[in-house]
Amino acid sequence: MASGDLPPAEEATAAAGAKEEEEDLIEIVEEGSGRLDIARYVDHVRDLSAGAIATFEGTTRDHFAGRRVVELRYEAYAAMARRRLAGILREARSRHALRRLAVAHRLGPVPAGEASVFVAASATHRADAMEACRYVIDELKASVPIWKKEVYDDGEVWKENREFLDRHSGAAAPAPAAKAGGCCGSKVRVQEA
Repeated sequence: MASGDLPPAEEATAAAGAKEEEEDLIEIVEEGSGRLDIARYVDHVRDLSAGAIATFEGTTRDHFAGRRVVELRYEAYAAMARRRLAGILREARSRHALRRLAVAHRLGPVPAGEASVFVAASATHRADAMEACRYVIDELKASVPIWKKEVYDDGEVWKENREFLDRHSGAAAPAPAAKAGGCCGSKVRVQEA
């Protein structure tokens, strides 16, 4: 059925959905392109009808399981990652009353203290913006083809996100117990090289 063959109400809905998707910003920042431009992503989601902007910034921490982390290194199937991110943003829009969305992920080395991933959502009400941010980052970790290697001062390991393992293995793989003061023992499985 051509777009002119749709009933007027469905045509208007399809046009509104296409306009919303055009307002979404998706970036896979290639190695060597520098830091994520956080202010740009927040400015992108600003909207006069939005009463809330929620953000999530994932940064490289300087330690994990008692080891000093030098950097994270990310690799991706970039074209597929962009397509999957577009799908995640469509899903977020179908679940929440959103104005605008932005998501960005760096590739290559990301030193301790710098951002590797950023999500921003604007909505009329804060609950929709906050829940959409969480949905986008959780789905990104579970289904976007981006891979992470943690580099220590004494070695390196590829990491698997718990969200990915839960979704693709059918059952959660055993995870190391979190150490006192740890945050991620149940969410990360380490694959020693």
